[in-house]
Amino acid sequence: MKALAARRHHRSAPVVLLLMALLVTGGVYAALAPSPANAATTSTADIETGKQLFQANCATCHGPNAEGAGEVPSLVGVGAAAVDFQVSTGRMPMQMSGPQAPAKPRQMDEEQTAALAAYVASLGNGPAIPTDAQVDASQGNAANGMALFRTNCAMCHNAVGAGGALSQGKFAPSLMKTSERNIYQAMLTGPQSMPVFNDATITPEGKRDIIAFLDEQHAGSAGGNALGGLGPVSEGLWAWVIGLAIMIGGAIWIGAKSS
Repeated sequence: MKALAARRHHRSAPVVLLLMALLVTGGVYAALAPSPANAATTSTADIETGKQLFQANCATCHGPNAEGAGEVPSLVGVGAAAVDFQVSTGRMPMQMSGPQAPAKPRQMDEEQTAALAAYVASLGNGPAIPTDAQVDASQGNAANGMALFRTNCAMCHNAVGAGGALSQGKFAPSLMKTSERNIYQAMLTGPQSMPVFNDATITPEGKRDIIAFLDEQHAGSAGGNALGGLGPVSEGLWAWVIGLAIMIGGAIWIGAKSS
């Protein structure tokens, strides 16, 4: 007993206990933390077709092995979702260098985009393209989506997703014409200036709720003219400006009539 008590008070005991605690914590986190989505099973032919497309359209900037160079990011481990988002919205291939890649008509059809995504996904694990159920707005909770959107997204994309300006020539695009799948993929991959909202930050159900909220905004304003969807402050300012202009005009008219 005395020997055991002596070991307990040994000066190395706190270090050993700390290492054991870190080991247990790391094991628990590894077991419970959400793992990155793996690329969907694809054929060798799809990957080979995607590789040929990559070499012809992307390798000039991203390198022959997608390793990136300088300010051009590596694509190893970005996953199929990032490729599908960038290519299906026409942001990639990029026409010219600039603060950020704007959306434009897509240059590859769905089959080419899927093959390119399969090739990039084969280079390393990353977020997969979301399923139809994951982006189905009809299964979402728009009220919860509104709370999540205004907490995490509205400071850049505006209160209803109308978009807004950022620094250094960048901007948060309007989400009014963005597809449900691309909204989900943007949250999952964090394109350009946008942060990544992984499943630990916003759950898949929460992402679907945000899509449901935005889907209601796309349906149009229930209270008349949306005034561009610029939010309550700017919309209230317009109400004050127009209201004050009417009152001042009325006062001038009454004064002119009385004189």
